[in-house]
Amino acid sequence: MASLNVGNLGEYLREQRRTAQLTLRQLADAAGVSNPYLSQIERGLRKPSAEILQQLAKALRISAETLYVQAGILDERDRDEAEVRSVILADPSINERQKQVLLQIYESFRKENALGTDGPGRTDDHSTPSS
Repeated sequence: MASLNVGNLGEYLREQRRTAQLTLRQLADAAGVSNPYLSQIERGLRKPSAEILQQLAKALRISAETLYVQAGILDERDRDEAEVRSVILADPSINERQKQVLLQIYESFRKENALGTDGPGRTDDHSTPSS
């Protein structure tokens, strides 16, 4: 786990708050944190927990994973994986069994690629179909 990069996180939060046209107090109220605490986070003086980041993300209507990456809790690859999983789990057009199977397939492809093995559909797969 990377160390928290609270300076960049604070700048990012301030930018997101301003984009959402919220005052510091409005965001603090919406996220359920105190105004002074949020001010300290924005100035890079406090390291918020993952739970506080989640509350802030919800209030700002952005993904919590985005804030986790900004805070150094997740790296970019972890965020991408979490977002794929979230999209699959949120899809109302497939049932729970199908979601679990799809997640298992996704995970098996990730493991295969991490090992660097050539699998079906890989661009570096030089096998030729038999005729």
